[in-house]
Amino acid sequence: MIEHLAALQVVIPLLCAPICMLVRYRDWAWIVALFGSWACLVISWLLLQQVIVGDPISYHMGNWAPPLGIEYRVDTVNAFVLLIVSAIGAVVTPYARESVRAEFGVNRVYLFYTSYMLCLCGLLGVTITGDAFNLFVFLEISSLSSYVLIAMGKDRRALTASYQYLVLGTIGATFIVIGIGLLYAETGTLNMEDLAKRLADQPLSRTVGAAFGFLVVGISLKLALFPLHLWLPNAYTYAPSVVSAFLAATATKVAVYVLLRFLFSIFNVKLSFGVMPLDTILLVLSVIAMFAASAVAIFQPDIKRMLAYSSVAQIGYMVLGISFANVNGIAAGIIHLFNHALMKGGMFLALGCVFYQIASVRLDDMAGLGKRMPWTMAAFVVGGLSLIGVPLTVGFVSKWYLVVGALDRGWWFAALLILLSSLLAVVYIWRVVEVAYLKPAPENAGDIEDAPPSMLIPTWILIGASVFFGINTDLTVGVAKQAAMQLLGAGG
Repeated sequence: MIEHLAALQVVIPLLCAPICMLVRYRDWAWIVALFGSWACLVISWLLLQQVIVGDPISYHMGNWAPPLGIEYRVDTVNAFVLLIVSAIGAVVTPYARESVRAEFGVNRVYLFYTSYMLCLCGLLGVTITGDAFNLFVFLEISSLSSYVLIAMGKDRRALTASYQYLVLGTIGATFIVIGIGLLYAETGTLNMEDLAKRLADQPLSRTVGAAFGFLVVGISLKLALFPLHLWLPNAYTYAPSVVSAFLAATATKVAVYVLLRFLFSIFNVKLSFGVMPLDTILLVLSVIAMFAASAVAIFQPDIKRMLAYSSVAQIGYMVLGISFANVNGIAAGIIHLFNHALMKGGMFLALGCVFYQIASVRLDDMAGLGKRMPWTMAAFVVGGLSLIGVPLTVGFVSKWYLVVGALDRGWWFAALLILLSSLLAVVYIWRVVEVAYLKPAPENAGDIEDAPPSMLIPTWILIGASVFFGINTDLTVGVAKQAAMQLLGAGG
């Protein structure tokens, strides 16, 4: 069984999806999804332990040796991302039972869990595969199921948001598949490791340059890098609460991983940041994202939309670390990939608890909630402190290594911009704190209490983890630095 863990990482959620459809009854479908998500977490943890102490794992599908056969390849980089995605899935699934019932109703709940398992399968498949075309296939599995999940929101605008995401996501996927096709035309292989070797052995051609451009633009659209982020705010705002939390914590993180994989493993540092001036381009776009998206977040009356624009800014931080193209910078991007999943996932779950009780997440409707829903709002505030980058939270760790990476590159101005952009997060988090704790509840407000424990406990697991990993950085920093050195080593 141990030797087949790489395959089981994808096969288990893939099998759970049709089982959820077949069992029909809502609680049975939820139990199947719960088993699938927690099994994925255990497998990803075992895979990470194997690659930390040993060599990368190469699993040959159907015993067909690569590069002819399809390979699942696990190294420190994607084992870390597998752990993030599966951990978020495992925490969100228990939360989903009550949340989905409240927002989606009791009819056809099995359709939600079917789509949810497919989305988890697609995200894990993108991360673990060592085949470029397989990556595209899994990316489309996750995207198509995401469109369905977003469209399940109660607000009719969820359909429009889903359609907008579908159009832009399809454009991004088209760019990616064109890039992969051009690489295949040039090298005659789709295996990522073989692609890297063949590209390193031949001079740069126009075909490879065009493939590079198509891939970077397509992946940037998938990860919502400014100004290709237009699908994200509506998608996160109008999706069901549990879907917003899951996608905010996983989908864009997997896309950042794909960008890392192509820039450093398939292409190399000399091509990505030498021949192509990508470091300057990514630096400029990420800095604009950090300031513009945070500034827009300040004026949002809907807190889910506020967090959505905040996510665009946080993606800017991740890409900024990649633009430094040094160990500390890339490690900072990978660390923030993990940390942002914890804190933003926890904050969206907290908002789901609020919506469960008052059927709204608008700022004006949250007056006095600090006293009426103390545990829920405390979770939101702690997540907000992490988003700002207060010491003893994961946000501080991310920004510390981003500053170190900027100084290593000699870009002191970037270090200053990181600190200044954090002040904008103070403003939009304070707006929520002010309304929830300093404004009195409306006179006609009924008795409101915290959400059920089945929703509060998963919320606090993520928020608690954002404090724990802010104090104990052995796992995150250690693995991220090892991953960064592997990527730079692979990129030569």
